[in-house]
Amino acid sequence: MTMKEQTNEMMIITRMVPLNAHDIVVLSFKLSLESGHQAFADLILYEPKDMGDLMDRLNQHHKLDEAIVECEKSEQKNFTSERPIMEEHACHDGKVRSCKKEAANGLSRLDVWRQNKPIDPAAEQKEHRLVRSTSFFLSLALQQYVNIVNSQQAIERTRSGSTKRDLTYVSEMVKDRASSSSRTLSAANKFLPRKQSSYSSALYIILLFAFSIFVFIYSSKDILEDEQEHHPSEGTQSLQRLWSSHNKWKTKELPGEKLWGALHDDGLRPCVKPTAKYKATQAWDRYLTVKSNGGLNQMRTGISDMVAVARIMNATLVIPQLDKRSFWQDSSTFSDVFNEHHFITSLQTDVRIVKALPKELESVPRARKHFTSWSGMSYYEEMTHWWKDYQVIHVAKSDSRLANNELPLDIQRLRCRALYNALRFSSPIENLGKKLVERLRSRAGRYIALHLRYEKDMLSFTGCTSGLTDAESEELRIMRETTNHWKMKKINSTEQRIGGFCPLTPKEVGIFLHALGYAPSTLIYIAAGEIYGGNTHLSELTSLFPNLVFKETIATQEELKAFSNHASQTAALDYIISVESDVFIPSYSGNMARAVEGHRRFLGHRKTITPDRKGLVEIFDKLKTGQLERSSLSNLVMKMHQNREGAPREREGPLPGIKGRARLRTEESFYQNPYPECICRSRNTLR
Repeated sequence: MTMKEQTNEMMIITRMVPLNAHDIVVLSFKLSLESGHQAFADLILYEPKDMGDLMDRLNQHHKLDEAIVECEKSEQKNFTSERPIMEEHACHDGKVRSCKKEAANGLSRLDVWRQNKPIDPAAEQKEHRLVRSTSFFLSLALQQYVNIVNSQQAIERTRSGSTKRDLTYVSEMVKDRASSSSRTLSAANKFLPRKQSSYSSALYIILLFAFSIFVFIYSSKDILEDEQEHHPSEGTQSLQRLWSSHNKWKTKELPGEKLWGALHDDGLRPCVKPTAKYKATQAWDRYLTVKSNGGLNQMRTGISDMVAVARIMNATLVIPQLDKRSFWQDSSTFSDVFNEHHFITSLQTDVRIVKALPKELESVPRARKHFTSWSGMSYYEEMTHWWKDYQVIHVAKSDSRLANNELPLDIQRLRCRALYNALRFSSPIENLGKKLVERLRSRAGRYIALHLRYEKDMLSFTGCTSGLTDAESEELRIMRETTNHWKMKKINSTEQRIGGFCPLTPKEVGIFLHALGYAPSTLIYIAAGEIYGGNTHLSELTSLFPNLVFKETIATQEELKAFSNHASQTAALDYIISVESDVFIPSYSGNMARAVEGHRRFLGHRKTITPDRKGLVEIFDKLKTGQLERSSLSNLVMKMHQNREGAPREREGPLPGIKGRARLRTEESFYQNPYPECICRSRNTLR
């Protein structure tokens, strides 16, 4: 709907029945949503405190509403002598009541949402300016109402003088409530003709409505200019920025089904039930203790591997210890992150699991092993000879200790049962994660989960410095050289980027999403830790997609208090929101990206777009140097990714030409794509 059509629809509704200020503002909000112009709508949704302030300001105009009622009563008397006019009046009155009902329902939902959204006290100065701009918009809306009544006055002037008297009272009330509006109003009334035609009335309304939008845009612009640090989704983005992003790269917006629709799963379903040959475990009196390493998802997949290894080695598994010495320095225990009781009981027929070693074995000598990465059945069967000399074997690292392929079907399905069924997050994490998903859906219905891997540790580890300042690059180099367990110290950043080994930058992600056809108003949840450089780098994404949110902006401080300083627990929230998203997009293929992709495949091949980083870098560089027209960008990007959306396919093997154990590193991870062992067409194997 164009601005002219939007205004015409408002005119149709308000032409015969006067609306009070509340109705006009809410109707403007409703029409802006329906027409796709998100500026005023985003203002309200992103600043619920200001919406409350606006509603309070409107409520203070109750005397004005009383004057309007008197005005309506006076006009009703004049209409009684004209039955055709009364019928038209009744028709429009019904439409207005319907609109009021819809607006009331919308405001009720908004109130519920507002209660769940935290307000940042640091934004008080910005919000004061925002209230000032919305107050101006309100005064112009009141002026619009007066002009509507004025047009009716011209029509009924010959019948009664009461409308003129009531209109004078309305004008006085506007002067009392909004001085800026009264000055504009008096100037407008000075030039109003005594007898207006319907055409001139319509023209006045169109001009006033357009002018009110213009002033609102201009006022909102000042809010962002004075902010030094802007957290996405804590404030409303400028409307000019939103509209300019539409024109920066010309793309054709695809139908919603193409952008958001579920993939065809070919009738595939999860199948993790053991085969007929599978036997229940025994209560072995030998124990496997495990020290997990890495971040949350590295530990999750490693623990699932250790469940399978304990089964192969006929051992009792002791609840693993979580990594407390990694980059995040997280002190969380197993029961803090996972539902320990569920983990033990759900696998009781597969592996015996205990919370701790028996006291009599705590001080006995134990074998300490670093199991070889990507090992198969024969390797672990050979490891069983250690039980002759030791009753306890301690595993120093758990990640990637089991092969991706060439394992028995029952072992592969056990890994899936462990990861997708047994390793359930603790109740506090599960409950808050589900609540945050519901809040996201209440905002926009559907959302993208973007795993923006643009954190300090990742950039330092990969040696990627494109778009960074010299000082930032030096900071990352020092961090890499002083981190002992990172083997690569000298890295050529340019070669890394050209080879596709760097995470996409926020700017590159924005261009990528826009080229795919997603609208600037798309709700995007950032599943990540602290973005390196803060708003300095993130603004390159928000300039194209201002509707960005973090867990910190959709959860209250009280809700997140229990998880503060526990990176594994907050990462679990990101994991839940990512798995449940309509579309998942990782900017880098790390542990979380692989784990989420595999889980979404397991749950029905939910849409997961994996960027071709090497191909995209080539396109972006050509675009930058002028070798590529922007008009060609969208078609190239969409064609490049038409087979990278998470559609069903079997797991990829090693790259050709690589021999020995090195080829195992090039295999696609089992947990990234558990097809075909844990995904099949038979419904009878669904557990």
